[in-house]
Amino acid sequence: MIRSLLVIGTGLIGTSVALAARRRGVEVFLADRDVAAARIAEALGAGRAEPPGGPVDLALVAVPPAQVATVLRDTQTRRSALSYTDVAGVKGALESDVLRLAPDPVAYAGGHPMAGRERSGPLAASADLFHGRTWVLTPHDRTGDAALDRVTALAGICGATPVRLDGRTHDIVVALTSHVPHLMASLTAARLREGPAATEALAGQGVRDVTRIAAGDPTLWTDIVRANAPAIAAVLRDVRDDLTRLLAATEALADRDAPGHTAPGHAETGHTAPGHTAPDRAGTDQDAARDAVTELLRRGVTGAARTRPPTGPAGGRTRIRVVLDRRPGRLGELLDAVAARGGDVTRADADLTPDGLLTVDLEIGTHPGSGSGSFPGTPTSTTPAV
Repeated sequence: MIRSLLVIGTGLIGTSVALAARRRGVEVFLADRDVAAARIAEALGAGRAEPPGGPVDLALVAVPPAQVATVLRDTQTRRSALSYTDVAGVKGALESDVLRLAPDPVAYAGGHPMAGRERSGPLAASADLFHGRTWVLTPHDRTGDAALDRVTALAGICGATPVRLDGRTHDIVVALTSHVPHLMASLTAARLREGPAATEALAGQGVRDVTRIAAGDPTLWTDIVRANAPAIAAVLRDVRDDLTRLLAATEALADRDAPGHTAPGHAETGHTAPGHTAPDRAGTDQDAARDAVTELLRRGVTGAARTRPPTGPAGGRTRIRVVLDRRPGRLGELLDAVAARGGDVTRADADLTPDGLLTVDLEIGTHPGSGSGSFPGTPTSTTPAV
């Protein structure tokens, strides 16, 4: 049980944890080397910007990864808490530094809430930031039960689901799911700087979705990349290989000597100009290039499916199949009914039955506490025509 909490670092994550803890009645103390940031968090209702009168139940170190070990050492030296944790997005090297520097490593259990925003600072904080998200726990070999129990309790207070991983596995996974995606977003966004004048007018939701996280703090993300460089480099090497194949395929597709494009002066003789590809070979290259692009896109579809939470009650999602009659507007009525019950359609497929009725398969995410009533059917059910 956590009755008191010290949050060191009142940025987005630290202040969001403090707000969630205060909402659950936890006494929270705030500390930050930027006095203004701590005062802003205090003004938001995240706690009191003052030192605790004695050891709190748990101290949360919410500073950049490169600073965690030294801040933890200093905090333990002052005996500020009974147990300690952090929120750093990199764990392997950090754990080694903690074991080397911390006076009481038994009292420390690493943590990483898998939540964030493209904005930073206490004014971007929200008590609901972690609701329904994963909170990774990375206890080391010497972590005591009391420390692990308190960090697990904190995840629950914030509405998150705790998941245990060792530090090395954590770093490999977040390189793939967080760090490299951020770099890919930045690479795409950087290209927009050089775009023609019409770039802003033609920028739609797709490019905004892809580049949203590129607005994150460059200094913080440089620190993250430095701390997890080996795992990030491994993923980037695979991306480089994919990009090399994709570039070769698109260059082949852009070849002016593809079928339908004949070198000037040779349309009637059927001869091939020196340095030009014969039509049959060009056609083979074009087919191979199209296959390469299609294969990459199909792999992307398969990989994207792994970003969706599992279906069913535990994942907050369900699947239903509905057969609609021929009356116009019935699908619209179905989607309105889903929305009225707090649902969000995350995937939809439709097909016609042999007798001409429309069969719709929906994957629906539910939002706790919203809407009223329940969805028709069960996670693999077929609901009659509506």
